[in-house]
Amino acid sequence: MSKSRLLVVEDDPNLGDILQEYLSMKGYDTTLCRDGEEGWSKFKKDKFDLVILDIMMPKKDGFTLGKEIKKVQEDLPIIYLTAKNLKDDIIEGLRIGADDYITKPFSMEELLLRIAAILRRTQKSSEVQGLKVYNFGDFELHYDQQYIKSPSGIHKLTSKENELLRLLASELNKLVNRSHALKQIWGDDSYFNARSMDVYLSKIRKILKEDPKVQIITVHGEGFKLVVSE
Repeated sequence: MSKSRLLVVEDDPNLGDILQEYLSMKGYDTTLCRDGEEGWSKFKKDKFDLVILDIMMPKKDGFTLGKEIKKVQEDLPIIYLTAKNLKDDIIEGLRIGADDYITKPFSMEELLLRIAAILRRTQKSSEVQGLKVYNFGDFELHYDQQYIKSPSGIHKLTSKENELLRLLASELNKLVNRSHALKQIWGDDSYFNARSMDVYLSKIRKILKEDPKVQIITVHGEGFKLVVSE
């Protein structure tokens, strides 16, 4: 089994070295960067399973880096490290999409447990997702590569479009509850997220027009389903 890959971005040289040495010793493939810009550069070049970010860093702070990472890979878990125990910092971290938050000083054992818990959850989620390629009508959804292949060629998908189409394809010809889809992909079924999902569904429908046998049917008050007719 391959090692989980961690990206640690910490400007304190002593703490950074300790984190890299400790996490490597515990079996993680750990990459250390000393500032936000270096962290961003390394993130773009390599693939990671989890990111650990200090908040107060030179060149690019942890919140800015976290936002940029989430725009590219929304489901990549992030743990924030900070010397401050301020409510505003915690709220900002959660707003960006932090998976956990730990205040310095902290025990390495506690950090290790938090990393393990997050990776168990994300890896289990990946297993549940199952198939990497979904076939329906004249289409192929390549979930892991985030694109759909149609008669006219390749259509790149946003992460939300990819997740939504995978959910529909995994329940082919079955009703997908609207609230369930919102909670699973957006995190909650608020009005704002519901409007956002409608926009993504509209974009997906435009692609599916290439095959008249395939369509997304809305069941008012309940949800929708991806249907392939004979």
